Amino acid sequence: QGQLVERGGGLVQPGGSLRLSCAASGFSLANYAVSWHRQSSGKEREFVVGLSTSGRQTSYSDSVKGRFSISRDSAENTVYLQMNSLKPEDTAVYYCKAANYSDFGPLKTYWGQGTQVTVSS
Repeated sequence: QGQLVERGGGLVQPGGSLRLSCAASGFSLANYAVSWHRQSSGKEREFVVGLSTSGRQTSYSDSVKGRFSISRDSAENTVYLQMNSLKPEDTAVYYCKAANYSDFGPLKTYWGQGTQVTVSS
């Protein structure tokens, strides 16, 4: 059974940086599109950034464009989220997701358990 485990959340001051990691076990991230999502208190979960299976395409939400970046290390079977110039409104629980698709739709989807990021002075 596959699993995703996020690490790296914590408290950071506005303007600071943080790097989240998401380690996969039981399957290879190289065969999956990966993405990060977040959920703030009282709000729905929202898409943050995604990386295609091939690694050639990325997609960012407007709120994080130019500040966040996603990367995948196939050797470590881990995906990362580098967050720079953090703002209080980035405070949320961050989740990683891995999904693969056929021509008919999604085949398998994994979600991590989430890690809290708090941006505050």
